[in-house]
Amino acid sequence: MSKPTSPMPVSSSYPMRFTVPIWQVIVFLLIMVALWSLLMAVSHKAPDLDGMEELVWASSLELGYNKHPPFPSWIMYGFTQIFGRPIWLTFFAGQLFSALGLWFVWKLGREMTTPAQAFMAMMLVSTIAYFSLRGTIYNHNTAQLWSIAAATWLFYRAVRYQHASSWLWLGAVSAIAMLTKYSALIQFAAFFLFMLRCGSLKQAATYRGIGLALLSFVVVASPHAYWLWQVDFQPLLYADKSLETTTRLEALGHVWSFFIDQLGRLSPMLVAWLAWAYWMRKSPLSTASTTDTPPRYIQGFSDFDRSFLLWVGLAPLVSTLVISLLLGTSLVASWASTFFILYGFYALWAMRGDETTNVKRVAIVVLSIHLLMAIGYAVARGPLAWYTGRDTRSMFPGPTISAAMTATWQRYVPDHPLTVVISDTWLGGNIAVHAGQQVQVFINADFTESPWLDPATALDCGALVVFSRKTRGEPPAALFALHQQAPWQGQLDMPWSSPSSPIIDLNWGVIPPTAACKN
Repeated sequence: MSKPTSPMPVSSSYPMRFTVPIWQVIVFLLIMVALWSLLMAVSHKAPDLDGMEELVWASSLELGYNKHPPFPSWIMYGFTQIFGRPIWLTFFAGQLFSALGLWFVWKLGREMTTPAQAFMAMMLVSTIAYFSLRGTIYNHNTAQLWSIAAATWLFYRAVRYQHASSWLWLGAVSAIAMLTKYSALIQFAAFFLFMLRCGSLKQAATYRGIGLALLSFVVVASPHAYWLWQVDFQPLLYADKSLETTTRLEALGHVWSFFIDQLGRLSPMLVAWLAWAYWMRKSPLSTASTTDTPPRYIQGFSDFDRSFLLWVGLAPLVSTLVISLLLGTSLVASWASTFFILYGFYALWAMRGDETTNVKRVAIVVLSIHLLMAIGYAVARGPLAWYTGRDTRSMFPGPTISAAMTATWQRYVPDHPLTVVISDTWLGGNIAVHAGQQVQVFINADFTESPWLDPATALDCGALVVFSRKTRGEPPAALFALHQQAPWQGQLDMPWSSPSSPIIDLNWGVIPPTAACKN
């Protein structure tokens, strides 16, 4: 491929044959959000661990949290002020960010090609696990999908057209991506590599634009940067610890597992493309003459656009694998959640023919895959997990545990409502979200993990201490010490799901309110 020396107009070698109205794109995204959110809501008794963590962290608006930057928790805080803390909220929030990310993928595609081709690329990429199945998990990876996709679209516009507004918005959205998860740096590195590739760094306008982007980036990110300095960069230390391995062989094992996991999570899109290809083979599109072969869609893209898709699209995965091999770091599969946002466009290297028919066929294939995956996942994590007695988080009896622990509290402290549960994030969260909006979790009896609590007054109105060795192992020393200080203690056992499932041991203690309690 020749080096693109400057942005060029989109080639008109392939005429626009079919215009996809915006409402069709919106309807597709709404169907996707509704399908996954509703099926998870009816099949799950509890969210995933990360989703529960966000519900717990949403107790207050903080400039940062002990493990991650704050933006996803800010959004969840806003949602909980409107809806309370139902578990379905985590599935809905995850899918909402997934759909928003896909919207910006479509916006980027519209910059390069026809609405129909952009729509097909968006639909195809929607099937990968990070937008579909794992899109139901509201965590920092899923929450970053939209900001990385939006930053990629804005970067394209900024480099291609050199508009000051695009550079300013790029800086602001990139800052939000960093406030979601620090791994956004990987995408920024891909942007830099592409600017080297296309030669835009030789243009004075690019440096003016980068200056504008940095200005807006600093304005948006500076409050969190100040907080990081105040807490001695605690989340960065957590991120650094997550990368540690003990041996080079272990690091190689992580890289191999990471790569295989990505193939698995990309496989639904591959299945969708193969299903479309088989359909085309069985029922090919008619052409004007038997010898007239229509061009592949990618031939309608400029050299600049093809280079953009390859460099910006492939660089995050390739650079991550190379750096991990060189440094010997650990890798977790979900860290690649935002790496594949452009992969739907790669199908356009092979697709050709009438856009109207292809859009219909791709839509049927993609929606069928979404339906099968959503139903299969809901059944596996719901009824099947319950009847087989598996100890899955989806079947964790959060409502039952919460009702039992709330009744225990009221038995000993009938005159004061429960406001603090001292436990780990998972167990404490399952109790708190069902016990009422006023109930907060004192995570592991550690104030650095629970910034919404004031150390001077946190236990004035008492607290319920709960731990389970079955679900978490031995409790932290600080939590166990508070349990031992509780004047009322006991243990309650209950099955995880069906009668044949493992038993959950609830070791509880009630710390009564003090005279300083104002409730």
